[in-house]
Amino acid sequence: MDLKINDVADLLNVPEDTIRKWVTEGKIPYYQIKEDFLFSRTEFEDWVISHKLDKSDGISPFTHRTAADQNEENSNSPRIKGGSKQFSLFRAIHKGDVLPNVLGSTKEEIIRSVMRKVAKPLNIDADVMTELLLDREKMMPTALNNGIGVPHTRDSLLSSHQDVVIVVFLNEPLEYGALDGQPVLTLFFLFACEDKRHLHLLAKIAHLSSQPHLLDFLKTKPLKEHLLTFIKDWENQIPQ
Repeated sequence: MDLKINDVADLLNVPEDTIRKWVTEGKIPYYQIKEDFLFSRTEFEDWVISHKLDKSDGISPFTHRTAADQNEENSNSPRIKGGSKQFSLFRAIHKGDVLPNVLGSTKEEIIRSVMRKVAKPLNIDADVMTELLLDREKMMPTALNNGIGVPHTRDSLLSSHQDVVIVVFLNEPLEYGALDGQPVLTLFFLFACEDKRHLHLLAKIAHLSSQPHLLDFLKTKPLKEHLLTFIKDWENQIPQ
């Protein structure tokens, strides 16, 4: 699946001009056919995982509104709400689960244990999904920075019409091949029902991993209801 500039802008919640700027500055992988800039789905996914999606280097998707922004919105126009992406992470975690203190000393032990717990509600084969997730890890570790990982597959989509995220708090830090060298403490198992929704959720989780207040909150290993409240408040601050 190839992405166009408008697709990438939509997935990252930034203006199309920002994507064009990143292209000209060589900050995002692309290829060109005639005058069209196109983006490989695989390269885009790897870029999301390997990049810090924050204000460093000018890459800042999902920018939150400042108080001045909100005042301007309130005075000039009604705030736009809704859309399938506004509370996409909240809905995916709500559909999924939060698993505390999961035991395991290797990726395989953790992934296999989690898949056994969630296979029935997700209507998936635990062993098959485990192998798909491990194959993805062999291609490129899915660890982000700051102790967060996003185990997922590239080719397996859920048959339902809803995305699912399973948040796993590990009992002990686990070496996961992160670029910053830090062990992983929290895993967001990502299961999407459509490619673009998969990429959007991946980018959103990657951006969350750069938020200090979220990282501090995750260290408390919150219950599902508390995590959902936090995520919903965070997504509510993202301009649509």
